Amino acid sequence: MISSFKPVARTLMGPGPSDVNPRILEALGRTTIGHLDPQFIEMMDQIKQLLQYAFQTKNELTLPVSAPGSAGMEACFVNLLEPGDKAIVCINGVFGNRMVENVTRCGATAVTVEDDWGKPVDPAKVEAALVANPDAKVLCFVHAETSTGARSDAQALASLAQKHDCLTIVDTVTSLGGVELKVDEWGLDAVYSGTQKCLSCTPGLS
Repeated sequence: MISSFKPVARTLMGPGPSDVNPRILEALGRTTIGHLDPQFIEMMDQIKQLLQYAFQTKNELTLPVSAPGSAGMEACFVNLLEPGDKAIVCINGVFGNRMVENVTRCGATAVTVEDDWGKPVDPAKVEAALVANPDAKVLCFVHAETSTGARSDAQALASLAQKHDCLTIVDTVTSLGGVELKVDEWGLDAVYSGTQKCLSCTPGLS
């Protein structure tokens, strides 16, 4: 016999999902409204403004995607890379490898810059890769690697990309809301994150 599911209260101590704030849990129990309701449109506009504030950007293409962080990652890669393109990908943990997988699925070539797990991305290695691959279209890196917690210098890496006429794809799944992130000031191009880490929201949104 199937009974109503009542999960035991736990304190979540892993890298995600994190404990959901009680205000968010309460909001999930409110009345459902239609997607054409004027209140729904108003709520969407507010969410857009709040997301822009969280990312410290005025970019109008700041939007939630109703899928986990991996969908945010894929959205960035499939919209910026085409078959035959070249991308420089920094690997210092699990999610750098996930970026390589996305590059490959797009039919592009991944040039990897590898650092030990638990260590930040070395800007000197990145610059050497950019010099050696002047045809690279995108520099991809994880701001704070979920698998180890290592934070790389996003501002310095973005500056190198700009110097070599490269776009950036940046994973901020673990860093958004937890450490300083200034998308516009640092000149980051395509940035994705998720709700289930420092934002302490429900999983399933990117």
